[in-house]
Amino acid sequence: MLGNVKNVLCRVQHGTRKGGLDSIRLTEAKTMFFAMDHSRAISQKPEPTAVRYKVTRGPYATVTDSHLQFLENLLGKERLLTDPDECESYNVDWARMVRGCSRVVVKPKTTEEVSAILQYCNENRLAVCPQGGNTGLVGGSVPVFDEIVLSTSLMNKIIDLDETSSTVVCEAGCILETLDTHLVETANMMMPLDLGAKGSCQIGGCISTNAGGIRLLRYGNLHGNVLGLEAVKANGEIVDCLNTLKKDNTGYHLKHLFIGSEGTLGIVTKVAIQCPPVPKSLSVALLGLTSFDDVLKTYRLAKTELAEILSSCEMMDRSAMAVCTDNLGMKNPLAVDNDGYEFYLLIEISGSHAGHDAEKLNTFLEKAMEQELVQNGTVATEPTKIKNIWSLRDSISNGILLDGYPYKYDVSLRLSDYYQTVEALRKHLTDPRIKRVSGYGHIGDGNLHVQVTTSEYIEEVAQQIEPFIFEYVSNLKGSVSAEHGIGFKKTKFLHLSKNPSAIKLMYELKQLMDPNGILNPYKVLPTL
Repeated sequence: MLGNVKNVLCRVQHGTRKGGLDSIRLTEAKTMFFAMDHSRAISQKPEPTAVRYKVTRGPYATVTDSHLQFLENLLGKERLLTDPDECESYNVDWARMVRGCSRVVVKPKTTEEVSAILQYCNENRLAVCPQGGNTGLVGGSVPVFDEIVLSTSLMNKIIDLDETSSTVVCEAGCILETLDTHLVETANMMMPLDLGAKGSCQIGGCISTNAGGIRLLRYGNLHGNVLGLEAVKANGEIVDCLNTLKKDNTGYHLKHLFIGSEGTLGIVTKVAIQCPPVPKSLSVALLGLTSFDDVLKTYRLAKTELAEILSSCEMMDRSAMAVCTDNLGMKNPLAVDNDGYEFYLLIEISGSHAGHDAEKLNTFLEKAMEQELVQNGTVATEPTKIKNIWSLRDSISNGILLDGYPYKYDVSLRLSDYYQTVEALRKHLTDPRIKRVSGYGHIGDGNLHVQVTTSEYIEEVAQQIEPFIFEYVSNLKGSVSAEHGIGFKKTKFLHLSKNPSAIKLMYELKQLMDPNGILNPYKVLPTL
C-alpha cells in the first residue's frame, strides 16, 4: 500500500501517469462513435412517440399553405425547412428514444422574428416546439406530433463581455463549448456550466432545462448564475429581464419562471451569466475503489481535505467504465491484468496556487490510501492528460448507444441511498435480454445517472423499469429528475416529486402565460 501512495504522490508532482492513456484519444473516440452512429441512425428509427406512448393529439391547427407563406415571407426560403429529409433530424432526439412528425422547421435570427412567429402561431392555434442543440434525454426538445419546430441555432451572437464584472451577455443559440472557449481565450473567464454535450448543446436550452453538469459542485446551478434573460411569451410579447446586476431586489424575480420551464412558458432568446475566472492550477485524480461505502468515505474525506479547491467529484461503477473500454476501445488506466475496480472516483481540483493545491491533494491521497479507502490511482496535471481522463467520464453517455437501445434515467438522492437504487434495479430486472445496468454521476451533488440497455427497444423491459425506478426513488424522498427536466417522458411521474399544491400552481402559471397551450405541448405537465 505504501508503494502505491508514493507512486501517486510522485505522479501529482510530475504530472505523469502509470500506464498512460495510450488508447483512443477523446476526439478519435468521438469520431469513431459518430461514424458508427450515423450508419445505425440510417437503418434504425424509433417508433413515433405518439404511437409508442399512445398520445392523443391536442386541439391544434394543421399547417396550411397560407401558414407556410407567412413564415416564408418573414424568414425567407432558406430559413424555412419543409423537406421531410431535412426535417428528420429535428424530429428525433440524439439517443433515438422519441420521434415526432413535424414537417416545418423555422430558424429565426432575432428576438423580433421569434416574437412574430409566436404571435402568428398563437393567433392561428399552431403548436410550437422550441429546440436548441437537441441533446436532452427526456424528449423535451422534439415534437410529439406535427408541431412547428423553432430552432434557435442561428441566434448565436455574443453581445457583450464585461471582464470587470465577469459577465457575458449572449443569444440563446450559442454553443456551450464555443462560448466557454471564447471566454477563456479573450477574458480568462469560463462558463460556470460544463456538460458532456457541451460541443452541441446551446446555452438557451441549458437554461430552459436548468442543466446541472460537472461544475455544479463548485459553482452552483443556473438559478444562481443567470443574472438576467430575455424571453418571448406564447403571444409574442417580449419579456425583458436582461440585466447584469449581481443584486436586483425589485420585486418578483421573473427570470426564474423561464429557468427550468423547458420552453413551456416562453422561449429564452438572450441571457446574462456571471462567469468565474479560469483557475490557475488544475489537477485530476482517477481513483479505484472496491465498495460504495469506500466511495462515500473518500468523498467525505475529499470535502474535508480539499475544501475550497474541490471542483468536481464524479462516480462510475464497473459497468459504466466498461462502456468506454468495451464499446469504445478506450483503456482503463487503473486496470491491472485486464481487470478493474468495482467503483471509480474522478476528482478534480482547481485553485490559484499549484504548490498549495498539490500539497492538499497529496495529503488527501495519502490519507485515503492509509485508510485503505483507495486501492489505486493516477493523477494528471497536464491539460492533455487531464482531458484524456475526463474523456472516460464524458464518453459514457455516447458509448452506451453502441449497446443497442438505452433506457436512461436521471435522478437525485441522498448519498446514503445513492447506489442502492442501482442495486435494487438490478435485483428487480430479470429479463435475460437486458445487457447492462450501470450507474454513474455527480456524487458531489447527489445526481445519479442509471442506464439499462437491450439490443433494441423492448416494451416489456420498459414496463419492468418504469414506474419501478421512479417509485423507488420517490419512496427514498429523492427526485425523479435531477438535471434533465421532465420533458415528455416523465410527465406522468411528476406527482412523485411534486406536491399536488405545487402542480396546481404550475398549471395556473401555464394557463396565465400560454392560455392556448401552443408552447411545447405534451411536455412537463400531464395532459388533463
